[in-house]
Amino acid sequence: MITITILLTIFFTFASSIKILAWQKYIFETQLSFFKKYGLNRMHMFLIGIIELVAVITLVSSLILNYEILMGFGALSLAMTSLGAIYFHLKFDTFRDAIPAIVTLVLSAILIASNQALIQLVVA
Repeated sequence: MITITILLTIFFTFASSIKILAWQKYIFETQLSFFKKYGLNRMHMFLIGIIELVAVITLVSSLILNYEILMGFGALSLAMTSLGAIYFHLKFDTFRDAIPAIVTLVLSAILIASNQALIQLVVA
């Protein structure tokens, strides 16, 4: 599970940093054009980047503190953003555009399903 956590952390650190800071012009403009096509604006993109960054911080904290429930909450947050991305890509774009979000959803779901602390919290 550490490998999946690290992969998601790397991917979403990169993705959120572009949404928040707009530091990579080509990718930023491509993503912003997607958002505009969906009827969303720069502020929506920024807020989604913040959600992704908070989820990344939660995942990293779970590794540092060895606190399993944090991993579950971080993975759950990333799964929700991935579901949103899949919805908008399938509604307005092509299946091909949704593939990265599908991959991150599957990886997040693996972390969620393997997280005993989160499962116990939900069941209790």
